[in-house]
Amino acid sequence: MGPVKKIRLSESLVDVIKQIIVDQGFSPGDKFYSEHELTSRLQVSRASVREAVRILELGGQLSVKQGKGIFIEAVDPFEAFVDWLKNNDHSLHEHFEVRLIVEPQTARLAALGATADEVAQLEAIHAEFVRNVQGKFTSETIRCDREFHLQLAKAAHNKILYALTRSITTGMLEGWISSFHTPGRMEKTVTEHGAVIAAVKAGDADAATAAMAAHLTNAIRDIQTTSTR
Repeated sequence: MGPVKKIRLSESLVDVIKQIIVDQGFSPGDKFYSEHELTSRLQVSRASVREAVRILELGGQLSVKQGKGIFIEAVDPFEAFVDWLKNNDHSLHEHFEVRLIVEPQTARLAALGATADEVAQLEAIHAEFVRNVQGKFTSETIRCDREFHLQLAKAAHNKILYALTRSITTGMLEGWISSFHTPGRMEKTVTEHGAVIAAVKAGDADAATAAMAAHLTNAIRDIQTTSTR
């Protein structure tokens, strides 16, 4: 197999890996490059490769087999996602359980203390999020979603809370990825994030708390509904 070119910053890592599969003639059942090999060949972080692989696994293009490696798959993307949800129900529940404890209060603090510049940054991230949803750029939409929640924590002006949110957004991949593979969830998030921004901008702490709680509750409900289909 030929060498893998270094990825450009403007490219989506998910799309680059998809192109590698096509260009190098991988077929269903073939063993693919390991995370370590992809990290080295593409010269990107191991965390970025791991996330891209998980996105492709949920989409049915790859299969990660413990102790054996990464393999090429060719299954229906929705069926692959539903199967993944059924096998990861507990970890997803824990993901949203933690976020429901932390993030509504984060939104409350942001409503009480966000500066005009911080609100403007939230709006800019949200605008980019909307563009990615409209373009159906899943990996970029996930990135913007996490940036939105991290910016909200920054606007809360609590260093410990910000550090905790950073840990959640970088270390708990399953919840972010599964949310945006759920049919219709990206579009709903556009409206829900908008409600959070409106409350923060108005300085309405109660509305911000309620909007964030509703956003997270709706997300886990939609994911769980998908897993029972």
